[in-house]
Amino acid sequence: MHLGPLLGEAHTRRIVDIINRTSPDAVAVVGDLVDGTVEHLGRAAAPLRHLTSRHGTFFVTGNHEYKSGAEPWIDELRELGVRPLRNERQELPAFALAGVNDITGEEHGDGPDYDAALSGRDPSRATVLLAHQPVMVTEAARRGVDLQLSGHTHGGQMTPLNLLAATQQPALAGLHEFDGTQLHVTRGTGFWGHPVRVGAPPDITVVELRSSDGR
Repeated sequence: MHLGPLLGEAHTRRIVDIINRTSPDAVAVVGDLVDGTVEHLGRAAAPLRHLTSRHGTFFVTGNHEYKSGAEPWIDELRELGVRPLRNERQELPAFALAGVNDITGEEHGDGPDYDAALSGRDPSRATVLLAHQPVMVTEAARRGVDLQLSGHTHGGQMTPLNLLAATQQPALAGLHEFDGTQLHVTRGTGFWGHPVRVGAPPDITVVELRSSDGR
């Protein structure tokens, strides 16, 4: 979402309304929610408390959270009813939902721990992993994750950012497969830097999961 000086409370309200109209079973926020501190953007994030779903709203850190003060934002999101998944897993009725911290967290002693999030899970149940950067699918595939949901790239946003992102990430948008793990990358709803998107329209992704037997 990249809440910041140009994207504030009205932007959040509009996104919340769109999400709620889909009647989701769960909501996933895959990082880069904010570009600023809780002090400056707490009001902009406040409409998140109105997200409604059957099993809740879940969040993992992105690189911009570590620039904005990850710990205060984690606390703020909990107050808003959003559950951070910090290298941990939540068992939902149909599958296991896991989340890992962003790679940038390693610089702050708060990096991803895939073993903590994924070890000990029931191998007969599907696993969905929330991980901010698509490149993290390499570790997800090694651990047999069925689906990874990521963001970070903005779908490339505009030239030359799309070229730079393509050198760092295995995918910029949409559904892909890597070593048996599916990866879906959302383009997100905000922007970084210049408030312009070219050939990469914003999106709120609705994912419908089906088992291998079609149910």
